Amino acid sequence: MENVYFLYYLFTSNGIMSAVNNKSDKKSSRTNTMIVAGVIALGAGLLFAYLMFYTSPEHNMEMVKVIAVTENGCIGETMDGFAVNIGDCNAEPGKYVEALVDQKTKERAALMNPTN
Repeated sequence: MENVYFLYYLFTSNGIMSAVNNKSDKKSSRTNTMIVAGVIALGAGLLFAYLMFYTSPEHNMEMVKVIAVTENGCIGETMDGFAVNIGDCNAEPGKYVEALVDQKTKERAALMNPTN
């Protein structure tokens, strides 16, 4: 019975034969924290780059034909056939005006309707 207590002591204490490492490894914990922080920072940087370059508008001045005047502004048609809301204007339907047109919206519309 004495041997059983001795073996129990060896396996549960911080002795040489202990299979469980009860020592806390501060360096490993700090390294894991830095890895997680790096992954989060990389994800935030990639999200920022996506939002800046792919979803931000790219406006160009284009000649558009006013096709309707609504309470939300004038609706115009670009020379390549895209309908755009150009905002407040003092033009009548059928007149041509210079307006800012978002090129990325036109690209997305072209992808949704490939028959143009």
